[in-house]
Amino acid sequence: MVMPSKTPLSDDIMADDTALTLPPTRMVTAPVQPTSELTAIPKRRTFTAKFKLRILDETDQASDTGGVAAILRREGLYSSALTDWRRARTAGSLGALQPRQRGPQKAPANPLQAQLAKANREVSALRRRLDQAEAIIAIQKKVAALLDEMEQTQERGGKS
Repeated sequence: MVMPSKTPLSDDIMADDTALTLPPTRMVTAPVQPTSELTAIPKRRTFTAKFKLRILDETDQASDTGGVAAILRREGLYSSALTDWRRARTAGSLGALQPRQRGPQKAPANPLQAQLAKANREVSALRRRLDQAEAIIAIQKKVAALLDEMEQTQERGGKS
C-alpha cells in the first residue's frame, strides 16, 4: 500500500504557473509486518488460576451497572467463562481453575508395570539361553552318535 505524504490543496493552484510550486510528492510504503492480532496459526488462550481468581475478585467487587461487562470487555472474556470459573471456585477445587489438556486423558501409570517389563526381559533372556543350551545338547548327541558309529565301524573293520 502506498500513500502520498503531501497532496495539493486544490486544482487551481496547480493551474497557475506563478503560484507556489510544490515539491514533488514523496511516496511512503506501508509496513510489511502484519498486525499482531492475526497469526498464521491460531492458539487457544489459557488462563492461570491466579488470573482467574483476580478476575473473579474484580467482578465480585464491581457494584455499578455495567461494571462486570466492562471488566469482561477489557479482558476479552465471555460471561460463560466467568460462570464456569465461579462454579469451580464454589466447588473449592483450585485444580479445576487450571487449564486442562484437550483430547484423551492419559491413563494413570501402573506401579507394577516396570516390574512386569523387567520380568519379561528376564524371561526372554532365559529363553534365549535355553534355546542355545538345547542346540548345544542336540549337537553333542549327534557328535556322540557319530563317534559311536565310528567306533562300531572300526570294531567291525578290525575283526574282519
